Amino acid sequence: MLQTRISSPSPAQVQGTDSASLEQTVSSAIGLVTRQYPVMIITVLVCLGLAGTYLLGATKRYTGTAVLMIDSRKMQGLQTQTAVGGDNPIDSAMVDSQVEVLKSETIAAAVIRDLRLLDSPAFMQEDAGLLSGLSQLLSSFFPEEKPSDDGLMRAAVGRIQSGLTIKRVGFSYVIEIAYQSTSPELAARIANAVAENYITDSLESKYQASRRAAVWLQDRLKELRAQASAAERTVVDYKAKNNIVDAGGRLLTEQQLAEINSALTEARAKRAEAQAKLERITSILNADDNDSRVILNDLGAVNDSMANPVITKLRQTYLDYAGRAADWSNRYGPTHLAVVNLRNQMREIRHSIIDELRRTAEGYKSDLAIAKAREESSQKSLNETIAVSNDTSQAQIVLKDLESNAQSARALSENFLQLYMVSVQQQSFPITEARVITQASQLSTPKTSPKTALVLLAGIVGGCILSGLMAIFLEMLDRVFRTVHQVERLLQTNCLASIPVIGSEPEAGMGLPLKLIKRWSPLSRSRAEAWSRSSEAAGKSLRADVGRTHSRSSPDRLLTIDNSVGRFAINSPFSRFAEALRSIKLAADLSNFGTPHKVLGITSALPNEGKSTVSEALAQTTAQSGLRTLLIDGDLRNPSLTDRLARSADAGLIEAVFGKADLKDVIWVDPQTNLHFLPCVAASRFSNSSDLLASPQMEKLFQHLREQYDRIILDLSPMAPVIDVRATGGLVDSYILIVEWANAKVDVVERVLRENPLVREHMLGAVLNKVNLAAMNRYDSYSGGYYRNRYYKRYGYVD
Repeated sequence: MLQTRISSPSPAQVQGTDSASLEQTVSSAIGLVTRQYPVMIITVLVCLGLAGTYLLGATKRYTGTAVLMIDSRKMQGLQTQTAVGGDNPIDSAMVDSQVEVLKSETIAAAVIRDLRLLDSPAFMQEDAGLLSGLSQLLSSFFPEEKPSDDGLMRAAVGRIQSGLTIKRVGFSYVIEIAYQSTSPELAARIANAVAENYITDSLESKYQASRRAAVWLQDRLKELRAQASAAERTVVDYKAKNNIVDAGGRLLTEQQLAEINSALTEARAKRAEAQAKLERITSILNADDNDSRVILNDLGAVNDSMANPVITKLRQTYLDYAGRAADWSNRYGPTHLAVVNLRNQMREIRHSIIDELRRTAEGYKSDLAIAKAREESSQKSLNETIAVSNDTSQAQIVLKDLESNAQSARALSENFLQLYMVSVQQQSFPITEARVITQASQLSTPKTSPKTALVLLAGIVGGCILSGLMAIFLEMLDRVFRTVHQVERLLQTNCLASIPVIGSEPEAGMGLPLKLIKRWSPLSRSRAEAWSRSSEAAGKSLRADVGRTHSRSSPDRLLTIDNSVGRFAINSPFSRFAEALRSIKLAADLSNFGTPHKVLGITSALPNEGKSTVSEALAQTTAQSGLRTLLIDGDLRNPSLTDRLARSADAGLIEAVFGKADLKDVIWVDPQTNLHFLPCVAASRFSNSSDLLASPQMEKLFQHLREQYDRIILDLSPMAPVIDVRATGGLVDSYILIVEWANAKVDVVERVLRENPLVREHMLGAVLNKVNLAAMNRYDSYSGGYYRNRYYKRYGYVD
């Protein structure tokens, strides 16, 4: 018992599948090119011819190129600042805007007027292409009125704009101006004229802007000057009305307030000093007259602060006497007369100092009174000045607003005056940021149209693309069977063999096997001789067996078909034709798990696909192998096998079915392979052929034949024209479908199999017949050159 293990594919298998798919795709593409290369070559050549025709007939056009630069640097000596309507900072958007200005109708019209292009035949009669020619042709049949000057100008502007190309070079400030024309001189002139007229237009626009700005600024300046004068007069009147006087940049009240405040501070300081001195002297005077510390300490402090020379002298004398009295007292005693005199003198001096202090205290009292009076006067003046200052401050708030308005009006007037001066300067000498850095010349004007290399390349590329599309389109229209893979994929069955096409006459190397031995190597010759001996022995055994079975057969019923196409497999056993038939026989032998199907029905979808020839060749191959083989012509409507193999037969299958003739009397025999053939003799066509095939008598006959033969090959009618094949379900074990290579339509074969489910269910496989092996290699991308002769030479194939 056969067991199958199903497992998920490994990554390596998946990768192998992808690789195989890629290889198949590449192979399919190569096969497509190989099959359709004549059409593809013709298509490419036609496209190249069209490209060459275009190059020969196209008008040559030249391009003049001028280069313009937008220079951001200013002429500082002539223009110091920007005026109203003047230059703006150059940025990327501005450069892009200038590109559009260069494309404008204004520049184009200026160029036309500058170069007088309306009077230039070279410009007005430029060929604009096929549409222009058609337009002129139509105008010759339908004459129109002569266009007006405006119409001519609009047409000329349109022609200038259509031939003009303006582009910015990268992200720089450089603009490239290119004009295309049939004349190199005209192309250069127009390109240069566009640049020059753009600069002129820019200067004119700046001049007009400066002139308009100057007029506006002049009127505005008059208004601003009047407003500034009125504002200044208002300030002066308000100051006079509110007694606001400036002195050195400050108000008079502010200066007075500062001076009075300083005087008040000074008066307060003097009053405090006088009061302190008076209080000190008063404290000394209130002390004990006999207290010597007054003379020594306090009086010294008072003397230092007051700087009184009398007191200072008396104090110094008192100190000298005191020192002397102390010295004499220590030396002579305190009661000494000299000491007593000194003490009396000291007492007198002390009284003199006290008297002097009293006189000084009276002076301090007078100074204190004066200081207080001065302080009170300063305080009063300060209060009065503060009151006046408060009133002035309130008025000054309004004054500041008036001064601010006056200053603003004056500043605005001065600014407008400056702008007016700049505008007048620009009006007298306008400047522009644009300048021409490269002028177009006739010598540097290359031919730009048509581009020969580009047109030829486009023709080649377009031809390749169109040829590929044509090849794919033809492949899509080619709905016929050409490959084994196509048969298996579309019909969902095995392709048993691919039978190559051969002629009806014997080809080189055809004949008996021994005649071919001379052309092979010794090893091949030995194999062929062994095969020939075994075939002859098997044939002799079969002929003896058939002779015993049909000892009473008439010599007239012997098949003589040496030159038949079906006999080619016997005459050329080492041909691919014979190998294909042996492949079909082997498939029939191993079809039912080793138990062969005895009855094989050979049919096709349409007539003339070679089913009768394949039936004959397969029967010859099966009979030569030693099996008892019977070939039956079952095409009751058109018995072509009978007409080719037993044209003189007067009885056959129909007579045997109805019992009008004995079976042994209607069977023909091939003397070489001992193939038995049961012909079909129909005196006239009859419509109930399917009833005959499905009759019990026919089934009974086939039961008898199954007992007599090992293999029965039944040549049936095609399935599309008649329904006889549907009636053979009880007779045939399996069917073989013959498909003609490169002729059988896919749709027809598929529809026929859908209408005959019995054949599909019992179909052993399909056979691709009349195959052109050389052409098949180009169509079958999966074979990898499987059908090439070099793979078969080592095994003795001769075709």
